[in-house]
Amino acid sequence: MRSSKLLLLKFFFVFFILTSIEFQVDGAFVGTYGINYGRIADNIPSPEKVVLLLKQAKIRNVRIYDADHTVLEAFSGTGLDLVVGLPNGFLKEMSSNADHAFSWVKENVQSFLPKTRIRGIAIGNEVLGGGDSELAGALLGAAKNVYNALKKMNLEDTVQITTAHSQAVFSDSYPPSSCVFKENVVQFMKPLLEFFQQIDSPFCLNAYPFLAYTYNPKEIDINYALFKPTEGIYDPKTDLHYDNMLDAQIDAAYMALQDAGFKKMEVMITETGWASKGDSDEPAATPENARTYNYNLRKRLAKKKGTPLRPKTVLKAYIFALFNENSKPGKSSETHFGLFKPDGTISYDIGFNSLKSDAPKSLISSSKV
Repeated sequence: MRSSKLLLLKFFFVFFILTSIEFQVDGAFVGTYGINYGRIADNIPSPEKVVLLLKQAKIRNVRIYDADHTVLEAFSGTGLDLVVGLPNGFLKEMSSNADHAFSWVKENVQSFLPKTRIRGIAIGNEVLGGGDSELAGALLGAAKNVYNALKKMNLEDTVQITTAHSQAVFSDSYPPSSCVFKENVVQFMKPLLEFFQQIDSPFCLNAYPFLAYTYNPKEIDINYALFKPTEGIYDPKTDLHYDNMLDAQIDAAYMALQDAGFKKMEVMITETGWASKGDSDEPAATPENARTYNYNLRKRLAKKKGTPLRPKTVLKAYIFALFNENSKPGKSSETHFGLFKPDGTISYDIGFNSLKSDAPKSLISSSKV
């Protein structure tokens, strides 16, 4: 009898450990490579087919910009890690009403766990630096209310709270050591960073060497933007050399954080990519440049290294984006950031061996468009 009881205790101990592993995560990112799954299009494959593509590409980290239930259901039982988004339009309501925040988390996160591996909630996107002071003022309150809702559900260690910033929050980023937050951003940024430091969340940055080069083609070497061999730049204040622009953009963010008093906060890239087609004033938006940037970025992330300023902090990045999105407003480049075309074939080869340019048409045979 005693041995039977011991076996039973061991069984429950192992079961407890396994279920704890299912719920406990170290942040919202596994490995170094993820992708943004945008859906502003009327011709892309169904979420079920997207899961097949992601598994073929062995991309585990996925970020969406809402909490669409058809996507959450499609990801159920797949083992893929998902970050959902709380759109900007919800921020004011979530900031002013804690009950609404609780209901949103319950309906869009808790009800899908653990089968759908929701690992993070992005509270808004590029809010600070956008010029809307009311929205900026609501960001922290929304983040706190969503986090408190997670805490009431005992999910605060499972689902990480973040928000992504554009480079518009910085006053200057060249050279990296000169970077600080804009004066009109600091009043919102500092309390937000204090809260994120308390809950151990990273500083999330949307960084686009493509945009930097497009706006300043005469001042920036395109090879520097594309991770190609180049002289790079030297930062005399830190005595550091940069051979690619993305590393410089990230270290600029680290310097701004340091200046604001948050030296230990990690910087994670939540969007980066290169357009394969653009308008006449976007000549760098070509399939070859897009392939070069994304291929070299993938190689750089695979090295699992940090930046010159933070060499021991392994860089993690979500690539923008999974598909070309034909319904996005703005310049032509906005609709041509995808690694995949609407029919599921690759836009260009960046080394995913399991993805073929002649992918079977069955990928979209039952698509919901």
